[in-house]
Amino acid sequence: MRTELPSLTSLVAFETVARRLSFARAAVELNLTPSAVSHRIAKLEDFLGFLLFERTPRGIVISEPGESYLKRVSGALGALGNATNDVRKGARNTLYVHSCPTFASVWLMPRLAGFAAAHPEIALSLSASPDHSDFALGQVDIDIRYGVPEWPKLIVEPVFEERVLPLASPDLLARLPIHAAADLLDRPLIQSTMSLVQWPAWFASRGLSGTPERFAFRFDRSFMTLEAAVQGLGVALESEQIAAPHIASGRLRPVFTPAWSLPVCVHFVVYPERHAQRVEVALFVAWLREHVKASAGSPQ
Repeated sequence: MRTELPSLTSLVAFETVARRLSFARAAVELNLTPSAVSHRIAKLEDFLGFLLFERTPRGIVISEPGESYLKRVSGALGALGNATNDVRKGARNTLYVHSCPTFASVWLMPRLAGFAAAHPEIALSLSASPDHSDFALGQVDIDIRYGVPEWPKLIVEPVFEERVLPLASPDLLARLPIHAAADLLDRPLIQSTMSLVQWPAWFASRGLSGTPERFAFRFDRSFMTLEAAVQGLGVALESEQIAAPHIASGRLRPVFTPAWSLPVCVHFVVYPERHAQRVEVALFVAWLREHVKASAGSPQ
């Protein structure tokens, strides 16, 4: 049974007013009168059963339930816009992939030329942010996520098992030799604040209970942590697979042997089961598997 929906014109008016925070400015953008815009908002509020905006002496502000509704409406309108643009431009085999930032920039981007060569018929759109995609909005086909895989009712497949270990530049290792795990307690360490594997866990794996009193630098993205390590600013605790380009070029070196790494699975390919029926999704997932398999046993 089809769910009853409000009119599209009312939804567009709501999104425009919320973005402009002004009925008058929204009216100019929509080529309507302010009273016509107000009428559409009132009609939508009556349909929903709650106020979308609150009037204050300084103007209008979006209400709390209105803010929540706006997130869903904006995404839905964006999905409709993307679909319409694709059809108007003659695009057919489109694929929308969203990824966590470091994986997108460091691992995926250098390999996209291979995907384009293998599947020139697919028009791929890639976006990146730390937020997980909401598949209900219809904007994304595949989400590559970083985190603990607690996403029910979705297909979740690990990209690869990673080895997290201390990494440093040759220059830093020449200036500040490191021979034992305990030596790191007196060396400048870089913290990747969003990483699921932190320095205390690595020290504990080596039988050390101590932790550094302070970190030389802190970053909320792994690609920044790696770049800081390349510059010799400190020792990073990062994935050998994600750091592979830096290691291959000699800009970074594992401080210890792989035996002193922590194995984890933290990157996952995620999508609804209904998306698995799309040829483009199946081809992308298969391509990803092939690249991971080809590089198994060596840094990515």
